[in-house]
Amino acid sequence: MKKIISLFLAVCTALPVFTQEKGKIDIPDLKGYVTLKCDFHMHTVFSDGSVWPVVRVDEAYRDGLDAISITDHLEYRPKKDDLATSHNRSYEIAQAAAKNRKIMLIRGAEITREMPPGHSNAIFLTNADELDKPDYMDAFRAAKAQNAFIFWNHPGWLAQQPDTTLWWPEHTRLHEQGMMHGIEVVNGEYYPEVHRWCLDKKLTMLGNTDVHAPMQTFAPGKHRTMTLVFARSATTEAIYEALMARRTVVYHDEFLIGEETYLKELFENALEWKTRKEGNVVTVTVTNNSDLTFRLKKTRSDARLIYFRNTSIVPFTIAPKSTRSFTVRLLDGIQGGDVNFIVENLLAEPNTGMKYTLKI
Repeated sequence: MKKIISLFLAVCTALPVFTQEKGKIDIPDLKGYVTLKCDFHMHTVFSDGSVWPVVRVDEAYRDGLDAISITDHLEYRPKKDDLATSHNRSYEIAQAAAKNRKIMLIRGAEITREMPPGHSNAIFLTNADELDKPDYMDAFRAAKAQNAFIFWNHPGWLAQQPDTTLWWPEHTRLHEQGMMHGIEVVNGEYYPEVHRWCLDKKLTMLGNTDVHAPMQTFAPGKHRTMTLVFARSATTEAIYEALMARRTVVYHDEFLIGEETYLKELFENALEWKTRKEGNVVTVTVTNNSDLTFRLKKTRSDARLIYFRNTSIVPFTIAPKSTRSFTVRLLDGIQGGDVNFIVENLLAEPNTGMKYTLKI
């Protein structure tokens, strides 16, 4: 009876997420790179998730993703009595659906250990079974031998770090031996400490869902947490190269989190600015051609330029696919100047918006 019930549950969770067309999230490309929307951390019935692998592909298609990795736990498989099989099985089952949906599927697994070192994902594997080792360092070495991209999952998870988010000597060892390439800056929540580690230690920033249950259906304008990867082409090989080169930005709620060079180019490529001067008043019109939101607040500026007078209370918000205008008054006969502001939801530093100057 137990086997019959398990088979029934597996069949039910294999039902596809029906959709008319692929979801679309309009995010600009960068010069020389295509922006790929990715989620590199999710689970299925082959570890402690509750859906069949094909469902993860259908959800990704519905949510407008370009690439995913199913990263079932190596050490924690509560359904193993009913689904005793290779650690590669979820990837193998999802392959046909991913090809049909044109979703790039990357083979992965989660190395699930107590803290330290905690949980880590290895993706771009050739054989996940080879990582199933009693000693965690042997598991990491097996991943490294397959040239995997390895990242630390949810460092701020309360179950493992309830008091403070710490970097342990074990992480230094993994990092120095080339067995930690990135960290999740967002997994359910934003970890500002991790953002700082990534900047200081030159580690790739990632944001993933770590989804176990069926993925929720998002309301218009909402989206799952994802990693934006700036790749030379829409291929898995290009994704790997970009991750190793740290060309990523985390997209979480309305926040974009990453290195300033990529945030600035996303901002500039999403917006078109036009100015019209009449006497001592300049009208600035900005059009947002993307699905991103930008919230602007005035910073220190020349006192002879009057603009954004109330943004210390309410930001000047540029909604997706919208056009807005604001005025700049020029005093004392000046003909132009620097409009300085921060984009408060583009985090180039921990909990700190990106500075920007618009010259008029």
